[in-house]
Amino acid sequence: MRLATWNINSIRARHDRVLAWLERSDVDVLAIQETKIDDARFPVQSFDKLGYRVAHHGTNQWNGVAIASRVGLDNVQVGVPGLPAYDEVAEARSIGAVCGGVTVWSLYVPNGRAVDDPHYHYKLHWLAVLRDYAAKQLANEPHAQIALCGDFNIAPTDDDIWSVEYYRGATHVTGPERQAFGNLTEAGFTDVVRPFHPGPGVYTYWDYTRLSFQKRRGMRIDFALASPALAARVVDARIDREERKGKLPSDHAPVIIELRDA
Repeated sequence: MRLATWNINSIRARHDRVLAWLERSDVDVLAIQETKIDDARFPVQSFDKLGYRVAHHGTNQWNGVAIASRVGLDNVQVGVPGLPAYDEVAEARSIGAVCGGVTVWSLYVPNGRAVDDPHYHYKLHWLAVLRDYAAKQLANEPHAQIALCGDFNIAPTDDDIWSVEYYRGATHVTGPERQAFGNLTEAGFTDVVRPFHPGPGVYTYWDYTRLSFQKRRGMRIDFALASPALAARVVDARIDREERKGKLPSDHAPVIIELRDA
């Protein structure tokens, strides 16, 4: 089974690219973030034609998450239970489903904006709820196969950013954010890409400005975190850096993991 995660930064802008990539990559399940569209306008039929069923959670032109699967799409769950709202709005940032026996979550963690901005504290609260929920699932079923996939908006180590000095004092690299990410790994979820691609210099995101991609000024903020039973099935992982090139790319690259048969 081939599982991927990708922040596409608008399905309307990247519709053709996403479909072409699915055909080319032969991915079985794709966790999608930042669709920037409501449920009624998500192009489900385009995915259907390729053999993918889709579960989407979107409310407006911001955020939005989806799972596209050709190996089953069961027990769809819109939203991790207990996630906080922001400015009294429950944002579309998480959706889960069972695909080929794996519980896949597509997660779009809040950005944080700036240290001490209300959105930063919202981000930390959001991550704490996610950690508690994920830890509880593993405690209840230690052999569960769970994948927490998505844009975490955190670079967990200095190897995950192109310049420590450039990001000093900014979000994504602060101690509390990195600790929140560490709490997920301490709860039993493994970053299954890093063993195949040791850093530094391995990134999944490059800003559109200042020729960041061309100058290799990126961050690694997109992850597939696997429960122990699922991590044991991972035989390969890669970042499709080529998809950051060309006409109208997302500012993120797809992250792909290969699973042996259960």
